[in-house]
Amino acid sequence: MRVLRPLLPAVCLVALSGCQLLPSGDSGDNRRIPPTINRGSGPAPSVPGQQCLARLSATGATYSPLPNRFDAPGCTQIDSVTLSGLQGDVGSFATDNLGPVTCETASTFAGWTRYGVDRAARAYLGSTLARIETYGSYSCRNVAGSTRRSAHARAEAIDVAAFVLADGRRIVVDGDWSGGTADEREFLRVVRDSACKRFGTVLSPDYDAAHADHLHLEVGGGSFCR
Repeated sequence: MRVLRPLLPAVCLVALSGCQLLPSGDSGDNRRIPPTINRGSGPAPSVPGQQCLARLSATGATYSPLPNRFDAPGCTQIDSVTLSGLQGDVGSFATDNLGPVTCETASTFAGWTRYGVDRAARAYLGSTLARIETYGSYSCRNVAGSTRRSAHARAEAIDVAAFVLADGRRIVVDGDWSGGTADEREFLRVVRDSACKRFGTVLSPDYDAAHADHLHLEVGGGSFCR
């Protein structure tokens, strides 16, 4: 059963930069800025926000809308939700350690997990998906080694660590990308390639050592897949 409650109002949107020449994925080594949270109560979600929530509901996801937040310059949660469950073709599955994400990110993630992950798990590994483990989503931080805000600072990115199947197997990016069975390695590359068709930026162990243990999935940011 979805939990839908009125959103608290948007606090001023921070203007974001335009096209980027480099991907904005990053490792978890960046300094995190303690949040200063502004909250309030008032108007309903924006029209785009309402439309996105309708699309997210249509996926069968279980979620809770969140109040808009401005934590620091460049660190926002606008039209964001928390996901507690996702829908596959033949059943639902859970997420682990997933914090706030924008509605657009949640909707894209819901489509990928159903059509790109759950179906690949059945096709390559012979089992449905039970749970997706993540390293989280929202974090007020910069891209490693730069002064540019990470997509995580806008709740527009998710770092996926592992996939747990209904038969109990756990397919882990760190280790199984190179050391898993042939089917497990193929599965991980198939779900990465599927993510590249939906997200703007996808970074995998093929990109660099900072992403050796997860798939970085980011909406927007142009088109970069590695």
